[in-house]
Amino acid sequence: MKKLGGAIVVLAMAGSALFVGCGKQTAKLQNKDKPLVFFNRQPSDPTSGEIDMASMNWNDKTYYVGFDAAGGGAVQGKLITDFLANADPAKIDRNGDGTIGYVLCIGDVGHNDSKARTAGIRQALGTWNGSTDPGVAKEGSVTVGGKTLKVVELEGKAMTGTDGSTWNANAATEAMGGWATKFGTAIDMVVSNNDGMAMGCLQASNYPAGVPIFGYDANADAIEAIGAGKLTGTVSQNVDAQATATLQVLRNLLDGLTGTDVYTKGISEPDQYGNKISADIVYKTDTKALLAQNTGVNSSNWEQYKAGNRDQGIKQSKAVEKKVLLTIYNSADNFLSSSYLPALNYYAPLLGIKLTVVQGDGQNESSCLDKFTNLGNYDAYAVNMVKTNSGRDYTDKLKY
Repeated sequence: MKKLGGAIVVLAMAGSALFVGCGKQTAKLQNKDKPLVFFNRQPSDPTSGEIDMASMNWNDKTYYVGFDAAGGGAVQGKLITDFLANADPAKIDRNGDGTIGYVLCIGDVGHNDSKARTAGIRQALGTWNGSTDPGVAKEGSVTVGGKTLKVVELEGKAMTGTDGSTWNANAATEAMGGWATKFGTAIDMVVSNNDGMAMGCLQASNYPAGVPIFGYDANADAIEAIGAGKLTGTVSQNVDAQATATLQVLRNLLDGLTGTDVYTKGISEPDQYGNKISADIVYKTDTKALLAQNTGVNSSNWEQYKAGNRDQGIKQSKAVEKKVLLTIYNSADNFLSSSYLPALNYYAPLLGIKLTVVQGDGQNESSCLDKFTNLGNYDAYAVNMVKTNSGRDYTDKLKY
């Protein structure tokens, strides 16, 4: 009996242990319930610009991280007009006809960021004619060194490569060569929707020496070009703030934060690990979007934006490592490859995030979607789409 009693006790204890063990088990999250952050390319209609709220409301853990596109366009416009206000009219107006002629490199006619920058440029120069399409501009005016001069957009062109890719630097080089031949000294200024195309223009063998040229993105090579006196100005969309915010929102969601904590912890106030992004980020409730603010960069402040100046507000955390699958629409995109991805790779380990990065060709959504696989192996997802109206293609894959 004693032996039997002992056996009964052991079995009872074992049964108790099994019960407790089962009680501690947690159900594995389905893909549809995991955090999803769109970044850099906001889900939207490429024609109207209307935000795709069906994608943004995929689940309560879906957010967008980017920058203030409309505000950025205005910053670029002001950067240009501030430069002209302090310039010598005799030097800027190369042929002395009393008109400032400029050419415009457009990134992608169907992209909200490109539209915002084109609008900001034209509005600042008075050439806005109700549309961001190439060739739709009117005569404007601007103050140059105390004198009011007419402004004409000589030509605006979408820079599409022979392979169909947009924001194409090689296309900009070719276009600039053609413009220099076609318009000659009528070109007084060159403006671009991004740095990649601006740098492409500078590669044209017949680029008119000394003609002011403005870009956008504050890429490392563009910043160095400002320091060397080749590029006149650019706009920083604060890539470190964007990259860190993308990761921070994911971290907050993975740590189980909800409500306002998702977009404030580590962003506008320290998180549980003591981290806080230094730059200002605004949250838009109606679109579930976190937007970094833009700043103009020129010869007076370019050194502040040199590569390697990382956010000192982000330190190594003790967060449990989580796996995130991240897509980038185009491996050849100048801004994403030279600025955004290095920032992601720097901050991800600090926040306890292990990234798996897959990249597309910039033309076909399938180039990203075909690599958006093995979804059950990841704790969360960060998506940068080829086309801004492709949000549903990704959420459809997360249904299963």
